[in-house]
Amino acid sequence: MINRVLIRIKVVQLLYSYLLTEKLFTLESQPTPPTKEKRFAYKLYLDMLVLMTRLADNVEQRGGHRPLADNRFIRTVQADEKIKSQQAKNRLEASPFDSPMLINSLSAAIKESAPYKTYIKNGSVDMAGDLKVWREIFTLIIMPSPTINNLFEQVPNFSLRGVERMRDLMEATFVNFSSSQDHVADALKTLNFSLEKARELYYRMLQLAIELTVQQERNLDAARHKYVVTDRDLNPNLRFVENEFVRVLSEDFDYNEYTRSGKNSWLAENPVLVNSLLKTVTTSDVYLDYMNAPETDFRADCELWRNLFRYVIFPDPDLSEGLEDKSVFWNDDLDIIGTFVLKTIRRFEENEEHPVLPMYKDDEDARFGRELFNAVVRHKDEYRTIIDSVLNKDSWDADRLAFMDVVLLLTALAEILCFPKIPVNVTINEYIELAKAYSTPKSSFFINGILGAAVSSLRQNGTLVKA
Repeated sequence: MINRVLIRIKVVQLLYSYLLTEKLFTLESQPTPPTKEKRFAYKLYLDMLVLMTRLADNVEQRGGHRPLADNRFIRTVQADEKIKSQQAKNRLEASPFDSPMLINSLSAAIKESAPYKTYIKNGSVDMAGDLKVWREIFTLIIMPSPTINNLFEQVPNFSLRGVERMRDLMEATFVNFSSSQDHVADALKTLNFSLEKARELYYRMLQLAIELTVQQERNLDAARHKYVVTDRDLNPNLRFVENEFVRVLSEDFDYNEYTRSGKNSWLAENPVLVNSLLKTVTTSDVYLDYMNAPETDFRADCELWRNLFRYVIFPDPDLSEGLEDKSVFWNDDLDIIGTFVLKTIRRFEENEEHPVLPMYKDDEDARFGRELFNAVVRHKDEYRTIIDSVLNKDSWDADRLAFMDVVLLLTALAEILCFPKIPVNVTINEYIELAKAYSTPKSSFFINGILGAAVSSLRQNGTLVKA
């Protein structure tokens, strides 16, 4: 029911707000005032972080794979300019923390450790796991090492208080990284929530057909019991309230599985809206043509509701207002969810075994949104470098690109590079369409040009091999 078109929209919308408010991870700054003890602690702090990057590069599995080097925490640390500077300084000064003997000894201990083995078994599932393994390596392997502690004593201005201060700086770094990633977790919760709301909208639209029918049946019954009744009141045309599609839908197992809680009801929550929609429905040409037809069958009953939804209900301004009151997501979702409602009616008409659509087609679609979002967050700097490298500097200022265009390009590149089963031309076409809907009038041409140039460049350097 939720397809990749809708998932892409949700991910792009979420990334737009996430990247604007992203809490960036930073290393600790030099403490002030710069006493001898604080200078010692801070140098040791940078040395430990550099040591961790060296260990990450040195711990290999069979085939040369280095799982700790691809870890999100260590990649973030390595990208920091302070660490790059300290790495260069350590190489120049032949730092004892950079000695091959120490690196090999600690690497061997890491490979035999429980934290490493657990990490390898589980894989790099999430950022919390990536942080946890390094926190444990630092606490359980690096700090207890007699060799490391002997080296501490050789650093100028050594003091036990300085070592403790260094540990405090490391803990602050772990907490800072965790806090910055909580923002990702919150964003993913929002993504899941918005997709669940889209699913709810799908069922609520199907439910609306049933509740409009129920309300019309009540109206007809009330007319029969008026003080003054007409022949039409006593013998109404029951074709609408006896519509076979509505009856079959109301008895469908999958529909009832989702709606059986009974928490959601248009009639209970907004009877004014139901009556307004019913009046619009029963005065529409679609309804009148159906009621006046010489005869109808199940196909005609299904066709009625397809046409009512398409031409009467979905465009109704009262519905739009009612949806906005229910969820901030629903008016944006209605166009796509509406196509699924129409498809579902067709599936009933064609007697499909399970006409009500599942939330996702398969497990890949269920994972797609989370994986796409994470790919952008994880590689956004790398993708931005690709964008800037193919940007025509004479025509476009890299610092003044529309932010939505940047988000669309980052997301498209994530899909191109991280989802081998999705053809490149499919991705490009999808994000061109998103640009038309969500960005500036010229954005679709810009997105097309940049993605085309980026794909060409990635193919030439061998980064991209899929069709």
